[in-house]
Amino acid sequence: MSSSAAAPALGPGEPAVVDGVEWVRPRPDAHGYRNDAILALVLLVGSAVSLLFYRASGTYAEEPWWLALLWAAGMSLPMAARRRFPEIVAVVVSVVYAAGVIGQVAELLISQIVLFIAVYTVGAWGRSRLLANITRGAIVVGMFAWLFWQLIFFSAVQDYLPDLERSTDGDGFMSPYIAFGAIQIFTNLLFFWGAWYFGDSAYRAARERAALSQRTAELAGARARAEAQAVALERVRIARELHDVVAHHVSVMGVQAGAARRVVATDPQAASAALSAIEDSARSAVDELHRLLGTLRDDSLDSGAVAMADAASTHGLAQLPALVGEAATAGLPATFTVVGVERTVPATVELTAYRITQEALTNARKHAGAGATADVRLRYLDDALELEVANTGTSSAAGRAHVRGGTASGLGLVGMLERADAVGGVVEAGPRSRGGWLVRASFPVGAGARAASDAAASGPEGTA
Repeated sequence: MSSSAAAPALGPGEPAVVDGVEWVRPRPDAHGYRNDAILALVLLVGSAVSLLFYRASGTYAEEPWWLALLWAAGMSLPMAARRRFPEIVAVVVSVVYAAGVIGQVAELLISQIVLFIAVYTVGAWGRSRLLANITRGAIVVGMFAWLFWQLIFFSAVQDYLPDLERSTDGDGFMSPYIAFGAIQIFTNLLFFWGAWYFGDSAYRAARERAALSQRTAELAGARARAEAQAVALERVRIARELHDVVAHHVSVMGVQAGAARRVVATDPQAASAALSAIEDSARSAVDELHRLLGTLRDDSLDSGAVAMADAASTHGLAQLPALVGEAATAGLPATFTVVGVERTVPATVELTAYRITQEALTNARKHAGAGATADVRLRYLDDALELEVANTGTSSAAGRAHVRGGTASGLGLVGMLERADAVGGVVEAGPRSRGGWLVRASFPVGAGARAASDAAASGPEGTA
């Protein structure tokens, strides 16, 4: 059998790589080397016992015992290093096997098992596939060359196979010697083909296990990163919601408390009204915080979509007039105008518009200064909903923060950008040329935009 007749080390066109990197089978650990040493000792004992039976049967000439045992040790003991030096061990075992058969000190049971394991190990554990193929090919070619030489040489020796001698009167359909040679060739073909094929199969299986293990580790890492990202997104969502709820109501309470402090001695009725407004803002803040905390504690929610829908049922475009009125009560005179024909928009867009208006009015109260006014405009366009919140106060403090396109600074402005982006909208904010500050948000509300908005609400970023 030639080397081309053996199973290839790899499938046609199959690279010896794992995820783009050439894979080399790692050496076994100490436990593996210990197992190889035990295997070598077991094979040595088996060879000694087999030699005893072979010599008792008279199969080989009576050579000295020490020579036969030396040959058995030469065959078996190198197997202790079979996975450390597979090519060297295979060559040594092949040479020792041939020497034992030629010197008639060999046994043909355990020695052939050893030879099979040695050739198999080259395919299964060879770190260089080219060297593994060359080594096995050289052994196979050498063994068959030796076999053919024996068949040709002994064909001239009539007494070599006396049991196979037959009359040549035509009773047999094939020469006994040819039949014997064919059996030898076929047996060796199966022997070396099996060692070659199963060795390569073991190598491929090890490589596939390595690839599977690597991909499993990558999936575990990706899952861990996804979990960490989900936690981070949820923290951002909670922080944004708390900021919107707390900042708005606390700023209102701060303004009202300051007003009450100034007039408590001169105008008790005005101070009482301011304290009532503080009480209302506090209750609203507590109610919204309770609803938010209840949503977070509800294990039945598998995403933020339910929380979004629940929040949207309370806060939406219908509540904008009340929000503007609350701002006016808190000391920021504001007007609310609707342009265009009102129509139904997705709940996620309604909540986003409400929160952006809330944040813009809160910033106006904090930064616009005394005497500022605000104007809130809601425009229903053909394929979009546009929101504008403008104030007439000073913009020096607020002008340090900008949000346009995809960048922002300041927690409130970042929250605006994130909310708008979650529903496919855009936000622009900055100082006006004639003074004051303008926040403009646009949300697509066509059929495709509505589907995208609803889909965004199902993810962490789309929750309110």
